[in-house]
Amino acid sequence: MTTLLFVVTGADHWTLKDGSTHPTGYWAEELVASHRTFVDAGWDVVVATPGGVRPTVDQGSLAVDANGGDEAKVAELKQYLADIEDVLAAPAKLEEQTAASFDVVFVPGGHGPMEDLAVSPEFGSLVTEFLDSGKVVSAVCHAPAALLAATRDDGSWPFAGYELTGFTNTEEEQAGLADKAPWLLETRLREGGASFSSGEAWSPHVVVDRTVYTGQNPASTAPLAERVVAALS
Repeated sequence: MTTLLFVVTGADHWTLKDGSTHPTGYWAEELVASHRTFVDAGWDVVVATPGGVRPTVDQGSLAVDANGGDEAKVAELKQYLADIEDVLAAPAKLEEQTAASFDVVFVPGGHGPMEDLAVSPEFGSLVTEFLDSGKVVSAVCHAPAALLAATRDDGSWPFAGYELTGFTNTEEEQAGLADKAPWLLETRLREGGASFSSGEAWSPHVVVDRTVYTGQNPASTAPLAERVVAALS
C-alpha cells in the first residue's frame, strides 16, 4: 500500500508586512480535494502538523463567494471536514516523521504554510530527505512556500533549477493581499532559483519536474492529486 505524509499547516494567522495578523490556516478545498483523492485511491494517509497541533481551517475558504457562489460545494466541504474530524483533531507530530516511512509527501495550502512551514527547519530537512531519496514531493497553491525551508549544508536550496508553480503574484494581487504581504510566493521561488511556471489566473495548472509535483491554485488541487496518484499507481 502506498503511504503518504499529508502535512498541514498548524498556523491560524499570517503575519503581514505591518506586523498585524491576518486570520488564516489551511484552505478547505485544497485539503478536502487532495485528501479525498488519496483516500479513494486506497492509500494510507497520515496527517501531520508542526507540534501535532490541531489545524485551523481558513474560514474565508468556506465562504460561498470563495467557492464560485456554489452553496452545495461549501456544504460538501464542510461535510467532508466533519467526516474526518477525528483525524484532524489528533494529527501526528511533524517533527517525529521520517521520509523512510512514506512514499510521498503532500502539502495543501492556504496562507498558513507561509507562516510556519516556510521557516520550519524540521520540515526543510524532511522534505530534502524525500527529494534526495527519489520520492514524490507535492504541494499546491501557497504550500510550495514550505519548500523554501529546505537548505543544504552549503546553504544552497535543493529545489533550485526545478520547474515549479504556486499561487502567482497576479493572483495575490487580485485576492487583495499582495500589498500587505511580507513577501510573495512567486517572487521568492524565482529568487531561490526555481523556474516558475504559471497558467491563467485561477485556472488549473499543474507542473511536474522529476519527482516534484506542484499546483498553482485551489482549482489545481484535484488535478494535481490525480497526477500524483497516477504516478505511483
